[in-house]
Amino acid sequence: GEYGDKIACISMGPAGEMKMAAASIAFTDMEQRPTRHAGRGGVGAVMGAKGVKVIVIDDAGTKMRSPKDPEKFKAATKEWVDGLKKNPTTGEGLPSYGTNVLTNVINEAGSYPTHNFLWGRFEGCEKISGETQAETETSRGGSATHGCHRGCIIRCSGTYVDKDGHYITKQPEYETVWAHGGNCGINDLDAIAQLDRLDDDYGLDTIEMGATIAVAMEAGIAKFGDAKAAINLVKEVGKGTHLGRILGNGAAVTGKVFGVERVPVVKGQAMPAYDPRGIMGIGVTYATSTMGADHTAGYAVMTNIMDIGGSVDPLKPEGQVELSRNLQIATAVVDSTGMCLFVAFATFQALLDMVNSFYDMNMTADDVVAFGKSVLKNERDFNIKAGFTSEHDRLPEYFKREALPPHNITFQVKDEDLDQVFNW
Repeated sequence: GEYGDKIACISMGPAGEMKMAAASIAFTDMEQRPTRHAGRGGVGAVMGAKGVKVIVIDDAGTKMRSPKDPEKFKAATKEWVDGLKKNPTTGEGLPSYGTNVLTNVINEAGSYPTHNFLWGRFEGCEKISGETQAETETSRGGSATHGCHRGCIIRCSGTYVDKDGHYITKQPEYETVWAHGGNCGINDLDAIAQLDRLDDDYGLDTIEMGATIAVAMEAGIAKFGDAKAAINLVKEVGKGTHLGRILGNGAAVTGKVFGVERVPVVKGQAMPAYDPRGIMGIGVTYATSTMGADHTAGYAVMTNIMDIGGSVDPLKPEGQVELSRNLQIATAVVDSTGMCLFVAFATFQALLDMVNSFYDMNMTADDVVAFGKSVLKNERDFNIKAGFTSEHDRLPEYFKREALPPHNITFQVKDEDLDQVFNW
């Protein structure tokens, strides 16, 4: 290309140019494909507002940074890598099936949002599961195990190809398969892969777009289960038609325009692939996360469903506030390292030793907690200045009113308890 072969690009697509709320920012992968996206929060629209189309990065002539204490860093890294390889999630589940390994798990738990968060189980689940996806990929000559960057230990990505072996997209993530799949009543992996590719090409957040299409389906614009209609709706967004501009601005705007009451958003951002009634800890995170409904801000699913780091009953309100609070503090720290969130499955001490030996610091566990709290405080302070109040730290009312099958349960964490998440 014009800038050489050893470069990386950060870019927005047509959605960013149109300053849509669902616009993402794409990063090139090892094959120079724009498949890795900063999807949430409308960051593509920020690039569009600044008139920045693409940023080209060339590291020629730059030196690789070295740890201050190489021996300690090497020992800590080995322990950390061993921890990732020995953990069943990062050592087996994610490399074998990608993040979509969760489809069967969450569906079995009865917390898989289906038909715009109407039910907690999807009948077509086995057709779009991680196991089925991996088998489809490998049988066609694609790949179910691939790193999104050099040196990745987990390698939870892959390559999705069509029946003739032609590349369609990178391996669709769990959230994407749910958003464009079960949430819209679609059980066709090829259609979901095509939707994923369109989102990537237009620069759109797959979670927001899937949730938006489900809201549009509830409004009667298309029927649940109609994959062809879903594909056409995303194409409308890419073309910037009147309908496309409504959909491209997300689920909240789409619900408002078409008069839909059941819109699964917090602070204007669509909920991801876990129903907060069936996993109440993630409901607390959705409600209180500084950027709106976000599973990665405090992934309570780990403890609520997988019993990692303890066990808190997902169907009861007790213990959920403390769980979400602690996970949001820890996540703020991991995010600040610049590492993938999945490293949290390895040992905490090894990660702390890596940071200390690299920078010649002496951070303790208490220091780390204090640092995480300071990050969250800065984010909360920004939101307060932007006009957010405790009233925005709430789930939509219908989650407290409508019971979710098969558990027939509502979201039961009280508002006054939600207000205690950041009181430490």
